[in-house]
Amino acid sequence: MVAIVPALEVSDKRLLWPVPPVASFAILLTVMTNIVSVRDLSVVLGGRFQALRRVSFSLQKGKIVGFIGPSGAGKTTLMRVIVGRERVRTGQVTVLGFSAGAKELRSRLSYMTQEISVYSDLTVHENLLYFARMRGLKGKEALAACREVLRQVAMTEKSGVLVMNLSGGQKQRVSLAIALLGDPELLVLDEPTVGLDPVLREQLWKLFRELAASGKTIIVSSHVMDEAERCEDLLLIRDGKIVAHDTPGQLCEKTGTKSVERAFLKLAGA
Repeated sequence: MVAIVPALEVSDKRLLWPVPPVASFAILLTVMTNIVSVRDLSVVLGGRFQALRRVSFSLQKGKIVGFIGPSGAGKTTLMRVIVGRERVRTGQVTVLGFSAGAKELRSRLSYMTQEISVYSDLTVHENLLYFARMRGLKGKEALAACREVLRQVAMTEKSGVLVMNLSGGQKQRVSLAIALLGDPELLVLDEPTVGLDPVLREQLWKLFRELAASGKTIIVSSHVMDEAERCEDLLLIRDGKIVAHDTPGQLCEKTGTKSVERAFLKLAGA
């Protein structure tokens, strides 16, 4: 099980006293702006494979965060832990002030998996309406939300098409539209741009930047290094460990390289 420090402990005067008032405010501000906090997290899959090894990091609100690394590095497992879909061996995980997987988080975050999470025998609109109702949206509010997310992923004209008749990239966009329903504060997107053409991929990254500018936090996983350049914050992951956690520019500066890909290769010892 995950051991979680209660979110309200930071307001307990016993924790802040005799820390000077300025320091107390800094501590409180840090906790408030850290939307995800992970400490000494380890995950073992299948009873023997260690997918994550004593991982620790914090993520701030309103940023596009990239989980970057090769296939099998542990990116998906880490995402599943954050959204509460993976049990862990040891560690502390807090998301929006609650234990990962807590019921209070259900309406505040969304998760887009690598697998296509739509019903093939329903139309695009029917899929969205179903998931909108699952999010607690009803009537005109649900219809308006469906129209808006279709516009955001450039799928309005496909609203009445059966999902089984869509291309792989179009199904991917429908899955992303579902993740956008309900105005979540935290979006966890596992390789959301796989299989998309360059023009559409650029449009989606523009959308991600707009969402982050509005205060949402977006976690995006990818094994494509050029996508790392688009993120504001990067976690480079290999063999279940975090190799580095920094901005793209700072990573390049610290490693004396000109690209995130070169920085990753240098840090990974390749």
